[in-house]
Amino acid sequence: MKIFYGILALLLIVLILIFLVSQFGNITFQKKAEEEISRILSEKSEKDPKIISEDDLNDLPEPVARWMRFSQVVGKENIKTLRLKQSGLMRIKPGQTGMKTTAVQYFNTENPSFVWLARVNMAPFIFFAGKDKYENGRGQMLIKALSILTVVDAEGKEIDQGTLTRYLGEIIWFPTTALSDYISWEEIDDYSAQAKMSYRGVSASAVFNFDQKGRVKSFTCDRYYSGEEGYSLKEYYAPVWDYQEFAGIKIPTQAKAIWKLKSGDYEYYEMKITEIDYNIEDLY
Repeated sequence: MKIFYGILALLLIVLILIFLVSQFGNITFQKKAEEEISRILSEKSEKDPKIISEDDLNDLPEPVARWMRFSQVVGKENIKTLRLKQSGLMRIKPGQTGMKTTAVQYFNTENPSFVWLARVNMAPFIFFAGKDKYENGRGQMLIKALSILTVVDAEGKEIDQGTLTRYLGEIIWFPTTALSDYISWEEIDDYSAQAKMSYRGVSASAVFNFDQKGRVKSFTCDRYYSGEEGYSLKEYYAPVWDYQEFAGIKIPTQAKAIWKLKSGDYEYYEMKITEIDYNIEDLY
């Protein structure tokens, strides 16, 4: 019996140590991320945001202009910065059960950039801290177990393209950015248009699909996928739905991120926006 209690006490001590170390790691991880967020939020002009007018929509393809009107951006301030919070389920490999995820993301649209911070809960007391960053045309993906042990720290041209493409797709949450100089549009038909984005030597394109009312229904592009044989371009598909109004702007609040693989659809992430704030000045 003494041996049993001794083992139990040892396990308890180990769990406490893991908890304390992970807490310290999480503080360090968050502090570094907050420095990056503060930097990207500060990189904007001091001028008051422009008010979007109907004339600003004149050069857009009809389905994109219809989207702008549905989103109610006319008469609203151009969105320069924002913070959004989300919850969802993440799968780090095909066929896996979704793991509960919470995330917060910050954007700057004048100098296109973002920091996405996520906590992915694998099991009680076991989690991953994740960060996607896009800044100055370059991307980074960082994943740490318990905020301590680095699992992934990826950079390079494939990550640059992937994070740029992610930024392009996520303008559905800050639609005034569709009017930015670094994005060009070409009509495909009455219900779809291709967007091209070029920034700091990196380019990507994607197709936005709309319904008759002007709601974005999905986003499709070719994006680098990391498989067993390394990076390769794969079709990336993101359906969106459940439109709600925030600060007078209508946006979809639910989405899925799906890789179209030869083996079948890989639903990587399913999420719901829980909060969004536009033209913020700082982290909080």
